[in-house]
Amino acid sequence: MSVKQTVREQYRAIVDTVQGYNFEVPPEGWMRTVRKALGMSGAQLARRMGVTRARIAQAEKAELDGGVTLKSMQAAAEAMGCRFVYAFVPPGTIENVIAAQARRKAHAIVGRAGTHMALESQAVSADRTQGEVTRLMNELIYEMPSDFWEDK
Repeated sequence: MSVKQTVREQYRAIVDTVQGYNFEVPPEGWMRTVRKALGMSGAQLARRMGVTRARIAQAEKAELDGGVTLKSMQAAAEAMGCRFVYAFVPPGTIENVIAAQARRKAHAIVGRAGTHMALESQAVSADRTQGEVTRLMNELIYEMPSDFWEDK
């Protein structure tokens, strides 16, 4: 295993640690939900953060609209005695995300080759085509060429 592959494995292990966590955003957003769970008013949070009550309302709305900054979320979390975290959570393991991309890329490559072969009356069976997709997919996963994440 190369140094590059070893480093990639270390990153994968870090990302895969978030598997199983439910990071669904509550309907009212994290800031308002936690504040209400603590029984803290907007004015109390505003005093703790050194901002106006209106700024808290704006921040809670901005969170729902996707316009809140990480810095303001961290400040609000700390003012409520919480730790702010954020994450990118893949739908499965990183290995599965990479395998899905390799599968798409392999299907595209084999599909183009199959079209050319069919035009020359050299079409291959579905089983052989699937075998070639699997072989190419494994090769792509192992080699991770520089254009791996490009769709074309």
